[in-house]
Formats: sequence, C-alpha cells, structure tokens
Amino acid sequence: MEIANMTDEQRKAVAFEYLKRLDRGEGVFDLFDDNAEVYFPKWGIASGRLQFEKLFMDLGLVVAKFKHDMAYLNVIQQGDLVVVEGTSYGKTQSGVDWRAGVTHAGRWCDVFEIRNFKIQRCFIYLDPDYEGSDTARYPWLNGKQ
Repeated sequence: MEIANMTDEQRKAVAFEYLKRLDRGEGVFDLFDDNAEVYFPKWGIASGRLQFEKLFMDLGLVVAKFKHDMAYLNVIQQGDLVVVEGTSYGKTQSGVDWRAGVTHAGRWCDVFEIRNFKIQRCFIYLDPDYEGSDTARYPWLNGKQ
C-alpha cells in the first residue's frame, strides 16, 4: 500500500470532518481505516471495523443527540497525531440534557492518529456519565458532601 503524504491541515480536516458528521448524525465509518482502534471510556478499545461500529452503536443506546462546540476547539498537532479538546452539549436517550459549563458532562479530548487520509486511531477521553447519576461513588454530584 502506498503511503500518502498529508499536511497538518489535511489531518486536521479529517478530524474536524469526523466531529461535524457526528453532529449531523451522518456516517463516520468511511473516515476510519478498517483496522483502526477506537477507545471510549467504560467501553474499552475497539479494534477493527466490526468492533468500532459496535462501540458507536452501543453509544447510541445512551446518547440521543449531541453537538460539539466547533468554534471553541483547541488543536495540537505533531506528525500523524491530532489532539482536539473541546466542549459539547446534548441529550441522553432518557431525556437528560447536558452542556459543558452547566452540567459536569460535556468536556472532552480526542486523540487521533491520521495517515493516508484515514483515522488509524481515535482515543476519546471524557466522562461517560452524561446524566450525573453516579452519585454513590461521587457524592458531590447530588450536592451531599
């Protein structure tokens, strides 16, 4: 397989396209290499297309809709790595709204490895407790400290 040379802007464009498609509810799987690894907290590492498709399907059972605040992203790039930090808002399948800066959820950081115009690796770092319901372990979520 021939290796395509990419510029930093092209890598950044692939990462941003992924975020925009997620926000529009469009397919993202063609942006990934078939052997890509995707990490999501409390789910683990999905290796390969079948697993990362399952990861995103499982996430859809929890999250009904979300939007990334594209105007307020921090981006760091080095070689094939693109790190994007930002905020988001949305609603869970059970109807609970979250918004960064208003609720505890909504701050995230994605670490991409992008080569040949495909995402080879996407590790997502965020708190997956969008509803703030993990109060048994974190009492400050229910105001009882």
